[in-house]
Amino acid sequence: MTGAFSGPGRANQGLPKVPTPPTGWPIGSYNTYQEARSAVQHLATSEFPVEDVTIVGVDLMLVERVIGRLSWPKVLGTGALSGAWFGLFVGLLLGLFSQQQTSFAPILVGLVAGVVFGMVFAAVGFATTRRGGGMQITSATQLVAGRYDVLTQPRNAERGRDLLAKFAMGPSGRTG
Repeated sequence: MTGAFSGPGRANQGLPKVPTPPTGWPIGSYNTYQEARSAVQHLATSEFPVEDVTIVGVDLMLVERVIGRLSWPKVLGTGALSGAWFGLFVGLLLGLFSQQQTSFAPILVGLVAGVVFGMVFAAVGFATTRRGGGMQITSATQLVAGRYDVLTQPRNAERGRDLLAKFAMGPSGRTG
């Protein structure tokens, strides 16, 4: 598991530098990633050596969820909005280096130019996609797994299975 503070400046934590299949023995299998994370959290609170634990997504699927249709108003509106942000940024930079300290003209010019160019680029992109028979929908894609296995090194597998079995029994079976 990686976190916000892991990286080249942090300890390597035994992570391989190239994509490598996981090693270890399975000690639990879960339907959702959240369930697998909860199991690993339980192991961590039970003083289990979680440095040896890996969560593996098995039976990967690419899921595309359709959000809606693309239409000219949506395309132009999105183009105008993204262009406005970029234009505002450019206008602010121009305003910082302008000789007149109280003038909002560079900001306004950048904003208007950004909106216009954003709409033009969005319209051209949408028109070429439509002409080429491309998709006229918006969607979001996710990589999900059919199940999530928790693995650990063989030296800790028996203890890990015991802890996760008690965890699965609920509050009466939990220790600590």
